Formats: sequence, C-alpha cells, structure tokens
Amino acid sequence: MPDINYLAVVAAAVSSFMLGGLWYSKLLFETAWVREANVNPQDGHAPTVFGVSFLFSLIAAVAFAAWLGPEPVLKDAILKGLLVGAGFVATSFGINYQFAQNSVKMWLIDGGYHTLQFALYGLILGLWH
Repeated sequence: MPDINYLAVVAAAVSSFMLGGLWYSKLLFETAWVREANVNPQDGHAPTVFGVSFLFSLIAAVAFAAWLGPEPVLKDAILKGLLVGAGFVATSFGINYQFAQNSVKMWLIDGGYHTLQFALYGLILGLWH
C-alpha cells in the first residue's frame, strides 16, 4: 500500500488515544462509563491494554486510509469517518451490547467515541496528503 501517508496514519492513531484520554476522563464521561461498565477505576489497566489498543487504532487508521485513497477531499474524508464510526462501528457495538445487556448510555458513550475517532481520522487524512 504505497499510496498511504504513514505519518498521517500514525498521527490519526495517536489522535484516537488523545480523544480517548479526554472522552473517558472525569471531564467528560468517566463517571457514567465506570458506572455503566460496572468497573472500579482504582483497578486501572495493565500496560498491555494500552499497547494492544494502540495497535488496533493503528490497524484501523491504515484500513481507513487505504479505503479513502491517496488524496481524499477533506469534506468527503470527514463524512466517511462519520459514516464508518456511526454506521459501522457504533451499530456493531449496538448489536453486541444488546446481547450483553449493556445499557443504551454505555452504547452512546462508546459509539460516540468511535464516531468521533473516525471523524478525526478523516480530518487528519483529509488534511495531510
């Protein structure tokens, strides 16, 4: 895949972590998400969780960049990001969350994060080519 701007892909993956740090912080949705997920925030996460999560973000950014092509129009890239985030990722979470009996609130938090994640990917990849 030589037409991919790999620096932009890495920047997109990093943006996913930055968004997640804000999205799941006390400033935004940590309290609600912790309650809905029924987890103890004092337990924290093993370092491998962050490494594997970054790897998944990187894979998603590469796949999204390949789908967008080498020089996506900014508006189209952002709209495609919203489509992927809301139309594919969030709805797929919705299916799983129904069977796991997770709340609508948790789905909105997680689905909202991934919708913005892919919109950010579109923004970065649409600007940087």
